[in-house]
Amino acid sequence: MAPYLETVKSFADVTVSDDGVDTLQFIEAANGVVGLFDLLGSAAFTTVQNDLKGNIVKVRARYDATPDLSGTLEQLVENEKGEKKRTATEGLMWLLRGLSFTCKALQYAQKERSQELSAAFSQAYDATLKKFHNFMVKGLFAVAMKACPYRADFYAKLATDPNGGPAVLAERLDESLDDWLAALDSIVTRLETFYERGGHNKGF
Repeated sequence: MAPYLETVKSFADVTVSDDGVDTLQFIEAANGVVGLFDLLGSAAFTTVQNDLKGNIVKVRARYDATPDLSGTLEQLVENEKGEKKRTATEGLMWLLRGLSFTCKALQYAQKERSQELSAAFSQAYDATLKKFHNFMVKGLFAVAMKACPYRADFYAKLATDPNGGPAVLAERLDESLDDWLAALDSIVTRLETFYERGGHNKGF
């Protein structure tokens, strides 16, 4: 085994072509974000994890049903456009929002080295998901933000090999995490623009 980021597919390794973002590679990388919340070690994040998992399942189900029309996320959404129920289109939209929240939280943490995770995640929530949530859901997220582990403990888990191998050096961890986040940010921005320009987010 190896430190966490070396055990999951990096968004930096997801193929992005003229046709769009590779669907299966994206799903694999998104599953890595789900696992990241295990490292935060709080049941308060179960809601976030379950939301990510559920939306990944919706996208994967569409791919499995129409693989020839779903090679990229853009193709998948375009080919579902004429249908009454656009389950995967809506699922991907919410998945992107959840990924954006996670990405921004960790980017804030990377930028402000003295900032605790609770502050970074709260700032990211305000910038991404908060406007889409009702009073009850906002309350659940407020609890989750307060339940963030100490920054040092989380980064130690990211760096540690669970099988007892040597931890990665801080510089190597920073480089891997920055690459992972930059690629995720780029993909999310690309797909958000695609949704907006194509009107794919209407009705949700």
